[in-house]
Amino acid sequence: MQIHNTKAVVLRTVKYGETSIIATMYTELFGVQSYIVKGVRKTNKKGGQVSYYQPGALLRLHVYHNTLKHLQFIKEAQWDYLFTDIFFDVTKNAVAMYIVELLQHVLKQPEANPDLFYAIEEALTQLDKNNNAFAANLPLYFTLRLCAELGFQIQGTYTAATPFLDLHEGVFVADEPLGLNSIGGELAAATAKIAAIHFYSELENIKLNQSLRRMLLQAYQDYMKHHISGFGEIKSLKILHEIF
Repeated sequence: MQIHNTKAVVLRTVKYGETSIIATMYTELFGVQSYIVKGVRKTNKKGGQVSYYQPGALLRLHVYHNTLKHLQFIKEAQWDYLFTDIFFDVTKNAVAMYIVELLQHVLKQPEANPDLFYAIEEALTQLDKNNNAFAANLPLYFTLRLCAELGFQIQGTYTAATPFLDLHEGVFVADEPLGLNSIGGELAAATAKIAAIHFYSELENIKLNQSLRRMLLQAYQDYMKHHISGFGEIKSLKILHEIF
């Protein structure tokens, strides 16, 4: 069986047997994959290998891949990027866990999408490097970017002529849609600014208070529910609301 080299971000792990785990990851080459990692929970295991498989970890893997099997095997794993803050800083960890949980809700099929993988990789590495003002706005930006990568990018521009964002169609419109599926005013204006960002360095310059961030995140969840069947509730949102 051929061995492949791929980058991966860990999404979740569960115990398997007495000493092993099953790690579900989003990989650069194969999309969502689950791997049996044998023996990493042994008390005498050297090197702390189980620490590689924390949700959010960015790894470089040497893997055996069989398209006919649901569970794959890892020959070797190592850090691709070793976080200095995310696993230890409460604020950054909360943002990383939001990103990971969001991915768990939307990535269902084992289809490769390298551009999406690089977007995830960049978001997590930038989170690790930047300050808390950056971290506070990253969930908003990443959610909109994820929507774009999945094929339902926000369309149009916020102007005096199109001051409402239709959260069903994902487009700025002139008249407020019926029902509760829209945002306007400060929320629509902020969404346009966030969606227009080209460089991560711009993110900390967007000034939002706690209330606006909370309403925007909820609006973006509603938007994703229109496009992703069985999207469900993001439990880590509550933690983000408390921190920010």
